[in-house]
Amino acid sequence: MEFWYGLVNSGKRFLWVIRPDSLSSRDFERQIPAELREGTRETGYIVGWAPQVKILAHSSVGGILTHSGWNSTLESMFEGVPMICWPYFVDQHVNSRFVGEFWGLGLDMKDTCDRVVVEKMVRDLMEERRNEFARSTDRMADLARWSVREGGSSYQNLDRLIEDIRSMSVSIT
Repeated sequence: MEFWYGLVNSGKRFLWVIRPDSLSSRDFERQIPAELREGTRETGYIVGWAPQVKILAHSSVGGILTHSGWNSTLESMFEGVPMICWPYFVDQHVNSRFVGEFWGLGLDMKDTCDRVVVEKMVRDLMEERRNEFARSTDRMADLARWSVREGGSSYQNLDRLIEDIRSMSVSIT
């Protein structure tokens, strides 16, 4: 519930996707404090699933709180959406560090899950450092889009892979 409190306390509008199987208790609904219910009614919306790519592409999205899996990271980069990264395991920690420390595309929450930290990071992303992140994410989105166009590096690499696979074909006699 710390994330939830942080989101509500930030005062920013949010869409939160919580998979139903990720809730730890069947009595979860009854355990929700009244202030969270009210705060969510005012600024938030919670769903069990959402089309992430379509949402990230919407102009009203100012940021994403993500586990920093590679797909979410790439989708956010491609759409120019700044990230608050809270990695959980494996590559997510490295992705989160790159997002925050090397690319300047967002903030790395590391192991902290505290309402005050979440609230501060949301405000930093959406207010205090908004312009800084907008410049970085716009630049990265342009690079990502260029790389997948004809002639771009990803486009060329895929072409080379296809050619390599074609050249490996063997004739069966």
